[in-house]
Amino acid sequence: MAEAPEAPEISEAPEVVEVPEASDAAGGPGVRRRRRGRTTLLIATAAVLGLVAGTCAGFLVQAGREPTGLPSLSQPVVAQARGAGPEPLSAVQDHQVKADGDLRKLLLTRPKGAREADFVAGGDGWLTMAEYAEQLKNPDREFSELVGAEFRRAADTAWQVGSAYTVDIRLVQFRQEENLAASDRANGWNVEGKHGWPIPGTGDGMAYVSTKPQTQPGYMPLYSAEAHAWRGDISMEIWIYGTGPIPKAKIMDVAKRQMERL
Repeated sequence: MAEAPEAPEISEAPEVVEVPEASDAAGGPGVRRRRRGRTTLLIATAAVLGLVAGTCAGFLVQAGREPTGLPSLSQPVVAQARGAGPEPLSAVQDHQVKADGDLRKLLLTRPKGAREADFVAGGDGWLTMAEYAEQLKNPDREFSELVGAEFRRAADTAWQVGSAYTVDIRLVQFRQEENLAASDRANGWNVEGKHGWPIPGTGDGMAYVSTKPQTQPGYMPLYSAEAHAWRGDISMEIWIYGTGPIPKAKIMDVAKRQMERL
C-alpha cells in the first residue's frame, strides 16, 4: 500500500515584508476610492418613478377624452345585380314537387290494347303498408321492415296484354329521415338464378330475367322478369309474368320509360 508523501520541512520562518500604505507609496496624502453603488441605485429609482408618473398621466389624459365609437359589426348592404334572377324550376324539372304530389300520376299509363289486370291491390291505385306487404313473400317480416324503413306511401298499377303477360308497377316512397331506404329497397332483392343488366340512366338500377320458369302441378309454367331502381325517396319495382319467356327488351323498355317519369 503506497504511503502518503512526507510534508516538506520548514527550517526558518518566512521573512515578513512591510508594505507601505497607499499614501506613503504615492509620496502624498492617501486617496480613497469612490463608491458608486449608492448613486446607481438613486438613478434607477428615479427612472422607475418617472415611468410610473408617465403611465398615470396617460391614464388621466385618456379618461378625459370622449369615447371613440366602434365600427359596425354588420356587413355593408350589397346592391342586387340588375336584370331578372333565375326562374324557379317547373314542376316537371323539380323532382321534389313531383314526389310530393299525387304519386299515382307518376306511374306509367296503361298502353293501348291492354286491359286492367284481373287483380290490382288497393283498388284506387294506392297501397297501404299492409296491402303492400301482402304482395310479397313473408308479409309479417316485410311489414316489420317497412316500419323500420319509414314507409310513407305506395302507388300501384297493373295491366294485362291478352294471355301473354301481365305487368305490375309499384312506386314506394319513404320518409328517409334516418336512412336512405329507397336505395336500400331497390338493391335488397333476391335475384339468384336470374340474368341481370344495368338500366341506363338509373345509376345502380338493374333489370332481371328468370332463366327457368316456376312450375306447379295443374298450372302452365310461369316465366318472370323484374326491374328495380330508385330516385330520391322513391323506389321503383316492375314485375312481368308470362306463359312464355320474357324478352330482355321488354323489361328494359318498361323500366326506362317508368324511370323517365320520375
